[in-house]
Amino acid sequence: QVQLVESGGGSVQAGGSLRLSCAASGLTDSTYSIGWFRQAPEKEREGIAATYIGGGSTYYADSVKGRFTISQDNAKKTLYLQMNSLKPEDTAMYYCAVANRGTSPARLVGGGADFDYWGQGTQVTVSS
Repeated sequence: QVQLVESGGGSVQAGGSLRLSCAASGLTDSTYSIGWFRQAPEKEREGIAATYIGGGSTYYADSVKGRFTISQDNAKKTLYLQMNSLKPEDTAMYYCAVANRGTSPARLVGGGADFDYWGQGTQVTVSS
């Protein structure tokens, strides 16, 4: 059973930084891509960063490119999202998520596919 537990959210002023962490367990050979999506009230879910489980190319939505960095520690089975130069429009619930084989990380941030499993989310609030 895939389990994803996010942490690291909080409140920060515009221009600040936060690092989100995601402890992953239960990943199998059928899980293929891992990443983050966010959802703000009354807005659509947005895949913002994704990569291959175990490492590989990284992909970002245009809205966060150059400001956010996705990384993973395979030994700790932990995924990270370093968020710099935060803006008020980054305010949302952030979810760590995985997708099964056949769903490339590029599609997850391009709106062409959905994640299959996600955690409970962690709130990020950016004030101006």
